[in-house]
Amino acid sequence: MDIPSEGASTQQIDEFVAWCLDELSLDEKIYMMSGHGFIEQYLADEGQYNISPYQTGGGNDRLGLPKLMFTDGPRGVALGNSTCFPVAMARGASWDVHLEERIGRAIGREARAQGSNFFGGVCINLLRHPAWGRAQETYGEDPHHLGEMGAALVRGVQYQNVVATIKHFACNSIENARFKIDVRVDERALREVYLPHFKRCIDEGAASVMSAYNKVNGAYCGHNRELLRTILKDEWGFTGFVHSDFVKGVYGPDAAAAGLDVENPETTFFGDPLREAVEQGDVASHEIDDAVRRILTTLLRFDLRADPEVYPRSVVACDEHRRLAREAAEKSVVLLRNEAALLPLSRADTQRLAVIGPLADTASLGDRGSSFVRPPSTVTVLEGLRSYLGTDTAVVHDDGDGLDGCLDTSVAAAASCDAAVVVVGYDYRDEGEFIPGDMTLEGDGNGPSLGGDRTRLGLSDSDEALILAVADVNPHTIVLVIGGSAITMNAWRDAVSAIVMLWYPGMEGGHAVARVLFGDVCPSGKLPFSVPKDVRDLPYFDKDADSIEYGLYHGYTLLERDAADVAYPFGFGLSYTRFDYGEVRGGVTGSNGARVTCTVTNVGERAGEEVVQCYLGPRDAGVDRPAKLLRGFRKLALEPGESREVEFKLKAPDFAHFDELSRQWRVEPLLYEVWISASVADARGRGVELDLRGD
Repeated sequence: MDIPSEGASTQQIDEFVAWCLDELSLDEKIYMMSGHGFIEQYLADEGQYNISPYQTGGGNDRLGLPKLMFTDGPRGVALGNSTCFPVAMARGASWDVHLEERIGRAIGREARAQGSNFFGGVCINLLRHPAWGRAQETYGEDPHHLGEMGAALVRGVQYQNVVATIKHFACNSIENARFKIDVRVDERALREVYLPHFKRCIDEGAASVMSAYNKVNGAYCGHNRELLRTILKDEWGFTGFVHSDFVKGVYGPDAAAAGLDVENPETTFFGDPLREAVEQGDVASHEIDDAVRRILTTLLRFDLRADPEVYPRSVVACDEHRRLAREAAEKSVVLLRNEAALLPLSRADTQRLAVIGPLADTASLGDRGSSFVRPPSTVTVLEGLRSYLGTDTAVVHDDGDGLDGCLDTSVAAAASCDAAVVVVGYDYRDEGEFIPGDMTLEGDGNGPSLGGDRTRLGLSDSDEALILAVADVNPHTIVLVIGGSAITMNAWRDAVSAIVMLWYPGMEGGHAVARVLFGDVCPSGKLPFSVPKDVRDLPYFDKDADSIEYGLYHGYTLLERDAADVAYPFGFGLSYTRFDYGEVRGGVTGSNGARVTCTVTNVGERAGEEVVQCYLGPRDAGVDRPAKLLRGFRKLALEPGESREVEFKLKAPDFAHFDELSRQWRVEPLLYEVWISASVADARGRGVELDLRGD
C-alpha cells in the first residue's frame, strides 16, 4: 500500500496507518519509538548541541515512512545561525498573543528551512518561585496567561506543518534537583494550578507532549500512568504522542506501558529491553501499537498537509525576522519606574549619555542550555544606542568593573553626562539550565552550560554598589535590568529615576531599547509575575530538595491571601501615556456563563498600547479559593483620546473549582465579582457583581 498523497483525508491516513501496523514487525515498531544517531550528530557538530536536526522518532526505510527531525527552542530555532527572539518570559511580558503567533510562524519557517519538522520549544511550566533557573523559558506565573501564550506559539509553529511539543509535563519548576525531586501535590492543586495551561494547548491542537524529569506523587513523569494515560490521553482525549526529555527521561521499558511513546534522544530502554518486556507480557502489544499509531498518524497529518509557503534557506535570520525580533523586544520592555517623567529622553537635551555596566556591551541572549540560539549577529545595548544617536550625542561608555571595586571611572562618566544608563543583571552563569557533571551536552562547544537555580533574588553586591554610586552623581539615572525572572530591587530602586526590565532581549535588543528610551516606542509590557518586597513571602524553595509540596497558592494568589506587601504586582507596567478605565458592566448569560465590558480610554498625549486584564473571584466560597484569578486579557492600541469597549466572555470553567470528592469540576452557586484593571492590584480596577445562585 502506498503512502497517501498530499491532501489525504483523515480516513485515508487512518487506513494507511492501520495497514502499517499489520505490516511492521515488532522490531520495526520499537525502532520508531526512540531517537537515533544523536551522539554521532553531536560529535559531528563538534560538541555543539542541536546545530543539526536530530531524529527523534518515526522512520522506516522499507515502507518509506517519515522521521521526526527535532529542533529545540523556545527563543528561536536552535539549528544553525537562526533568529534569536527575546526569551519566552520577555514575550510573556508583552501579553500579545498575536505577536506570539507571528513569532511561532517565523520559528516554524526557519525550522523547515533547516530540515526540521519537530519543534521542542513550547515551554509552559508555571513559574512557582523566581529562583527557578529556567524561568526565562516560560511565560509567567499564571495558568491562564501561560495557556494563552503557549497556545499562540503552538498555532504559529504548526501553521508551517511543524509538530509542536509542549513541555515539561508536569510540575517542573526546580532546576538543580529536577532529576530526583518528587513533587507532592494534591489533585485539586494539580488540576487548578499546574495542568490548565497544558490542557489549553492540547485543546489548541498541540501534537506532542514532552514529559518532565521530576517525579509527581512518587512516579517519574515519564512513567506516570496517572499523568500520561488517565489524564492526558483518556480524559483530555489527546491523540498525539508523548516523548521523553533527553538523556534521563526514561528509566525502564515500563514507561511504554505508562503512556510514553518515544524515548529520546537515543535508544536505551526502548530497544532490546522493550522487546523483551513485550515478549514477557510486561508491556502489552496493543500499547506498542498505540504508540506507533500516534507517532505515525501525527507525522503523516503534518507531512501530507499542503504547505502555506516555501522554505528557502534564505528565510533564516532574514530581515523580516530580525524586524520581528526587534518588535518583540520593544513590546516586552516593562517600565517599572519613571520619576518626573524622565523617560522618554529628549535627543535635543541629551548631548552626552553615559552607558555604564558590565552588561552594556555584552550579547545578553540568555542561558546556554538546550534553549541556546546562535544568531548571526547581536546588537548590544551600547551598540544600539550608538547606532540610534549617531554623531548627535556623545555616548560615554564605562564597563563598571573598576579595579578592586573602585568605581571612580564609572562615577566620573556619569557625572559628566546629561543622563546615565546603567545596565546590570544576570547572564548564563547565574541562571539557566543545569546539567551535572559529564551529562553536559549543551552549550556553545567551549565548555559546560552553567546556570541552574538562582542563589539570590537581588542583583549582585557589585551591581547594587554601581547603581547607587552612579545615582549619587547623576539625578537622571536609568537602570536597565537584564534577567529571566523577578529581581528584587529594594536596596536601590528609590535612588534612581527610571527602571526598565529588559529581560534577555534577543538579537535586536540594543536597537529596541534605544527606540524605547528615546520615545520612538511607547512601552507597553506588563510583568507576568509578582515581585515581592520580602522574599520570605514567597513559597518555600530548595534547589537541592528530594521532595517538595506544591499547593494551591503561589505568586499573586499567595501574596494577596497573606496581605503581603509587593514591590510590583502581577500585571504591572508603566507607559508614556495614561489610560482611564470606565465602569464595568455585565451580567450572567445562563449555564454558568457571563459577559462583562469596560470602556478604556487613552487620556494621554501620545499613542500607546494597554494590556486590559480581567480577574474573577468568589464571595463566601464553601472551599478555600484564591480571592482573584486572571480570566482574560486584551492588548489594545489606542490613539490619544481614543476609547474602546473591551468585552470578556466568561464560561463555566472560569467559575469552577475542582472537587476532589467527586473528582469533577464544580461551579458553586455564589456571588462572584469581576474586576477589569491594569494589574491585579490596580486601584482603578472597578468590579461588577455576578449572581450565579440561580443559574
